Amino acid sequence: MTALDELNDAPADRLVQRLRACNAAPRFAAQVVAGRPYPDAGTLVARAGEVVRGLPWEEVELALAAHPRIGDRVEGSSAEAGASRREQGAVVGADERTRAALAEGNRAYEERFGRVFLVRAAGRSPEELLAELRRRLGHDEEAERAEVVEQLAQITELRVRELVR
Repeated sequence: MTALDELNDAPADRLVQRLRACNAAPRFAAQVVAGRPYPDAGTLVARAGEVVRGLPWEEVELALAAHPRIGDRVEGSSAEAGASRREQGAVVGADERTRAALAEGNRAYEERFGRVFLVRAAGRSPEELLAELRRRLGHDEEAERAEVVEQLAQITELRVRELVR
């Protein structure tokens, strides 16, 4: 039996718990579970991204609350904490100057937008993350909300893909 078969056959409540580690927005897990069975992993991942991109802002904010700051030490033993540690692995090895700049940028972002800076960190260097943070500080609220939703969708897609590997 494949990981996808197990996901398709799992009791809904157990699958909801696994999906919440991918995205903490309550509607996300419910809508993905409601779409079963998925014929292949690509369809599942695409559906996960589609659901996230359609979430109301209030649900996006709930999902954001579960994400640590870029560059912060991720604490905890939850599945989401483990995913964040893996995704931000490159930041751990950043030089002190880059880490200090990320911390300063995080503070500036939170002052400007009132929320944590969310970015898909997987596959990006600390310098790329810092450049992205600085770029996004120039957004207005509407543009930044759209960027946050897209980044959340990409993170969620990566995490859902991991469920079926």
